[in-house]
Amino acid sequence: MRVALDGTPLLGARTGVGTVVAGFVGALADRPDVDAVAYAVTWARRGELPPALPSSVRAASRPFPARIVRELWAHLPEPRIERWTGTVDLVHALNFVAPPARVPVIVMVHDLTFVRFPELCTPDTLRYPDAIRRALARGAHVHVPSDFVAAEVRDQFGIAADRVTRIYSGLAPTGGGDAAAGRHRADAERYVLALGTVEPRKNLPTLVAAFDILASEDSEVRLVVAGPDGWGADAFTEAVARAHHRRRVHRLGWVDSRDRGDLLAGATAFAYPSLYEGFGIPPLEAMAAGTPVVAARAGAIPEIVGDAAELVDPHDVDALATALARVLDDSAHRSRLVTLGAERAARFTWSQAADEAVALYRSLT
Repeated sequence: MRVALDGTPLLGARTGVGTVVAGFVGALADRPDVDAVAYAVTWARRGELPPALPSSVRAASRPFPARIVRELWAHLPEPRIERWTGTVDLVHALNFVAPPARVPVIVMVHDLTFVRFPELCTPDTLRYPDAIRRALARGAHVHVPSDFVAAEVRDQFGIAADRVTRIYSGLAPTGGGDAAAGRHRADAERYVLALGTVEPRKNLPTLVAAFDILASEDSEVRLVVAGPDGWGADAFTEAVARAHHRRRVHRLGWVDSRDRGDLLAGATAFAYPSLYEGFGIPPLEAMAAGTPVVAARAGAIPEIVGDAAELVDPHDVDALATALARVLDDSAHRSRLVTLGAERAARFTWSQAADEAVALYRSLT
């Protein structure tokens, strides 16, 4: 089966969506029953696609400005994606925007932040609902990463349950990070780690405030935040400036996969206070690294982490500080979370995700 995959999120610094897309592309590339071709609708970055793909996946890019293409797609079922990919049996659009095609199309909807929290979105993101509606009008099937998002999509877009399929994302094997290297990178022996793009949805100013409380009682612990700046990063910078223990907040910016694994392995605790997630890979990465997790009771996070994390109200600064302190200070509780976390993370594999994706492909073709 020849399948076209949207490889656009693989370009540039790898975000959460980029990590998911890389996982799907890699898992499908390993299958003998799938001939994958990845497309990227871009002018300036079209040369970046081939090195971002597994060797068995062909890159399909043409010098056509993305802005013009998306404007055309907003009004016409042209140009069809086969103009980039050649003949395919199915298109799996992995990042909200599904192109017109002559064959069945699946559009992945990672979450509905643009509906639930429009104030946390960029203007480009706020265009996603119209793009999804156009895809649905053309008959597209919807792929979601959690039951939580499946219910939201059915409710928001008024579509039947059989047009929505939940496929949990997988967790890439890291091979284990170097804890000592992580502590060296963090410049701390004991630290709370947060990973992800610095943007309003990640709720990092609340984490800074909670850490300030924690730091008043623990003179050694530091907060380490690793991830690229997104829009609204100024709020995080301002929160750090207001903190009494601002000198113990270490901002690393974007880190590569090796540093990411090392930081996770060396962390004393992992914090994920996001206001809303459709899945949430970072907590699972922390669990796989043997690091206990404190996460928000919000969105799909409880569905994904189950009882293997300490869950708190993401708006409650005191509760977040208390949960972090318990994980740092209560060795029995910490050990329990580490054990449960390893078991939980092992449930999410890319091979299982690929099996389910191929089953969906066959049902639609």
